[in-house]
Amino acid sequence: MSIFKKIADALKKTRDNLSQKLYMVFSARKLDEDFYSELEFALISADIGPDTVATIIEEFKKEIFNRRLKEPAEAKELLKEIMLSEIDFEIEEYTYPLVLLISGVNGVGKTTAIGKLANIFKNQGKSVVVAAADTFRAAASEQLEIWAERAGVRIVKHGEGSDPAAVVFDALASAKARGTDVVLVDTAGRLHNKKNLMEELKKINRLILREMPDADYRKFIVLDATTGQNAVAQVDIFGEAIDVDGIILTKLDGTAKGGVVFTISSEKGIPVVYAGVGEKIDDLLAFDASAFIESIF
Repeated sequence: MSIFKKIADALKKTRDNLSQKLYMVFSARKLDEDFYSELEFALISADIGPDTVATIIEEFKKEIFNRRLKEPAEAKELLKEIMLSEIDFEIEEYTYPLVLLISGVNGVGKTTAIGKLANIFKNQGKSVVVAAADTFRAAASEQLEIWAERAGVRIVKHGEGSDPAAVVFDALASAKARGTDVVLVDTAGRLHNKKNLMEELKKINRLILREMPDADYRKFIVLDATTGQNAVAQVDIFGEAIDVDGIILTKLDGTAKGGVVFTISSEKGIPVVYAGVGEKIDDLLAFDASAFIESIF
């Protein structure tokens, strides 16, 4: 199955929610205030944040005037173009060794995402080690170990309740000793004691910078697309401790409100790097903004 087909299938719920509304909007006879009001409603119904919708419509109106468009049907491609500009980031290619620090609250699919990432890199011929630094959640290391075995990669883990930074230190030491290409670092996602969580993330961040200063180091947060606007708030929470470089958006196939992609990317200025489109080990895809736009229209 092609990547475009996978994305299109995953976005069926979002497309079913949005496409009929957009069809009705662009069936209007003229570009008047009723047209813009209906367009605003359609976009917000897909869980695109109000501020982002306002930005899109303002730019849309300006370009309609500049291009002297008269008919709603003529303006549909323009809307696609503007929406694409909101989420289309240039993401630098990885260099190796590569360290990915993966954060996110419990329940968003973080462990599964790490397993799928390991599989992606392994299939690209890269050597991978996973650091099981979520030592607080019961059986977190065991779940991660199952995914590491499925992907055929190494895992470094300690006992439950041990120091997460110590796990990361050992994983980095192992990676340096063996010349490993990719280190994937899992982290705890509990929020009942936010201060401790943030301090722990800061400590791990400092450790990675100290131990592998020449590595390509990126910090990704895993968000559950089905939680909609609540996912946006999680970026702020984790951003208190680390500079988030990218989003891994899971469960995109399970929501009718995939428009949350726009709110995250536009309002936070952070690209969606990967999208989870199913439960299989190869159902994590590099996010393609153009395919995403085409799939929701």
